Amino acid sequence: MNMKTLTGKPSIDRPWMQYYPKEFQQLQVPQCTLIDYLKKMMPGEDVTAIHYYGTDIAWKDVFKDAEVTAKALRAIGYKEGDQIPVFLRAVPQFVSLLLAAEIIGASLLCRDNTIEENVEAVRKSGAKVIFAHDFLTQEEMKAYAEGAGVEKVILLSPYHTADCEVMPEHIHACIKSQYSDTRAEGEITMTWDEFLALADTYTGEVHAEEDFNRPLFRAYTSGSTGPSKQVIHSAATMIGVMYQMAPYGSGGEFRPVWMTTILPPSLVAVVVSMILSPMASNKLLILDPFCDVEDLDLELMRYKPNLWPLIPMFVELIMKSKRIPEDYDMSHIVAAGAGCEQFNNGQLKRAQKFFEKHGCNFIFTSSYGQSEAGSNITFPSPAQYPYGNGNIGISMPLNNMSIFKPGTTEELTYNEVGEVCVTGPGNMLGYDNPEATAKTLIPHEDGETWLHTGDLGYMNEDGIVYVLTRGDSHRFGGGNLISLVMENKLIDAKIKGIKDEFVVIIPDKDHRGYYLPYLYVVLKDGYTIDDIKDGVYEALDEFEYPVDIKVLNERPFFHFKTNRIGLTKKLQAAAN
Repeated sequence: MNMKTLTGKPSIDRPWMQYYPKEFQQLQVPQCTLIDYLKKMMPGEDVTAIHYYGTDIAWKDVFKDAEVTAKALRAIGYKEGDQIPVFLRAVPQFVSLLLAAEIIGASLLCRDNTIEENVEAVRKSGAKVIFAHDFLTQEEMKAYAEGAGVEKVILLSPYHTADCEVMPEHIHACIKSQYSDTRAEGEITMTWDEFLALADTYTGEVHAEEDFNRPLFRAYTSGSTGPSKQVIHSAATMIGVMYQMAPYGSGGEFRPVWMTTILPPSLVAVVVSMILSPMASNKLLILDPFCDVEDLDLELMRYKPNLWPLIPMFVELIMKSKRIPEDYDMSHIVAAGAGCEQFNNGQLKRAQKFFEKHGCNFIFTSSYGQSEAGSNITFPSPAQYPYGNGNIGISMPLNNMSIFKPGTTEELTYNEVGEVCVTGPGNMLGYDNPEATAKTLIPHEDGETWLHTGDLGYMNEDGIVYVLTRGDSHRFGGGNLISLVMENKLIDAKIKGIKDEFVVIIPDKDHRGYYLPYLYVVLKDGYTIDDIKDGVYEALDEFEYPVDIKVLNERPFFHFKTNRIGLTKKLQAAAN
């Protein structure tokens, strides 16, 4: 972009729009219900919308099942404004429940944390009926009944809807491993089919007045970067993301296959970007929730998807697979990238090399999002800006992004590090906690309400956004500790013996408000800390020197991200 045209304020200049066709300047998000949006975008009633373990579900059946489910929800006592707790994997019935909730004017409530946290979420919702898989244990059911006042539990088998005869053995094995000897049973349980049968005799009103701005989907953040919070979205905020994502991975005359594996719909990104978005953009959605993480390679080779959300843990496991032949052709994958957390330069290079080796001609990309923003905020970077050093692409066209002085509404200019903020149609309605909402969704002088993400980064003059770390982490004595910057310094130094590395930053117990860095490394065979430590200190500035260097056999994960929160707890416990 011509520097003379810039005001110095990204929110005014919107330099990323230079990469979009002129038609994108005129885009307006459809103002309609989720169901109406899906009906508008479907390629045909008889076209398969979802494939689930050998069973094809046509679009007409998606809407038919939603209507029956809505009627059953009314029959069992749910009404407009209620919260419906759902503890299901990404099965077709989840889609039915979400659409049914919209029909009756209710919202789904999802959480995938500890049983204590899940029970607390149900208790706060006031719900008396919950949905879960039939491998729920008796102890868990008792906890919901006694701790949250649940009076009825609707149980769904993973095999419901599936064609068991065509399911491979490793899928059967995964499902079998979910069950214990103490399966939930008793008077308060009901099967999914018994629940649906309630619709046969219900004669009351089913449809609530349409309102695409009311709460429809409530999900808790994973807790991998801090306390878990309930994020609330409406049909409008979810469509705000889906509508912008429609061009991603589009195939023209070719209908791409999109595979969603393992990830639970208790995550906003899974529901919006990995289930609803492919459905609304003429892609065949394969739901594959009962695949053991160690068998992802088998599912990749079985379904041969064109598009597959590859979070960090999945990428690492695929690259380590011993079952994928050296000459296996993965050219069926037309786009892939890192989501969920930022990749450092080393991770990006390893992934790019791996996919190129297997016949893929795409650039392994990186983008950015948050539950609070309906998942995706950016699109992959234009080709002239190579990935690495925190590059997470450009703002989606209907969003407005900029960098602000942390904790303020003071906008910074290009290449200044500050808090990444966004305003756009995908931003959440809020948290269930008004005080937390007020600290995150903040009105600015431009009249817009901006989401303050808590992440630090900067934007260059061409609108490329670089996200570096979460929050300010200053070290006592001077210097801001930015984990990604430190990791990339070590990667770019090419220290002999380091196979993988990452930084964990914890509070300094001796200096309140300050932080300390620890370096975790995965070493190549035969190497020790003594072999690498000189190279580490040479690559880093003095204020970045790690308190300690710790060796791991492999990168640990929690909720599919690098388990920094678990390691932080261990480091803090040891320090105390």
